[in-house]
Amino acid sequence: MNLINQINPIKARFDGGGSGVRSKGAGWFFVALLATVLALALGTPGAGANDSLHDSYLLGSGDRVRVSVFGEPDLSGEFEVDGTGMVALPLIGELGAAGGSVRQLEQALRDALADGYLVDPRVSVEVLNYRPFYILGEVKSPGKYPYVSGMSVLNAVAMAGGYTHRAREGRAEITRGGDPGNVVKNAPPATPVYPGDIIRIPERFF
Repeated sequence: MNLINQINPIKARFDGGGSGVRSKGAGWFFVALLATVLALALGTPGAGANDSLHDSYLLGSGDRVRVSVFGEPDLSGEFEVDGTGMVALPLIGELGAAGGSVRQLEQALRDALADGYLVDPRVSVEVLNYRPFYILGEVKSPGKYPYVSGMSVLNAVAMAGGYTHRAREGRAEITRGGDPGNVVKNAPPATPVYPGDIIRIPERFF
């Protein structure tokens, strides 16, 4: 079954089964759902979006990276940032990764390998799998979800099954990277979501 055939039955549900009457928020929710399905089906977005995240993203526990050391396949491979923020690498052992950028990890690897192991090592690092995000509160299926590059609060809500009838639609609270000191309040649906974020959808008061 192709992607359009998978989406059409979902669209019919939000169209009210042909009654011509849409439920509240159904139109924008379908757009968000469609965008999320396309993102998951097609993978990450264009190179520009990936490059931007690659340059600004700070690594954290749960991220999986690929390390490539030119001419040294035994030192190359896929590694995960563990719960203490460290990456265990061949030859040089554990190296701190959490809180630093991909570029900083590359430089730390070069420095470690140049310290008595290799002459002028050439190292590249890329993120294979970003750590998940969490969505809580007034959504139908709260929990942990895989991060998709370029996603927004609206995409996150769609992945979690949509708003409950009690939700205050159009506003969210985002704890960036799970850091209680970095909280975005009253975030609109278009607000970007990043790996490790905790999204809370509030309850309306009427």
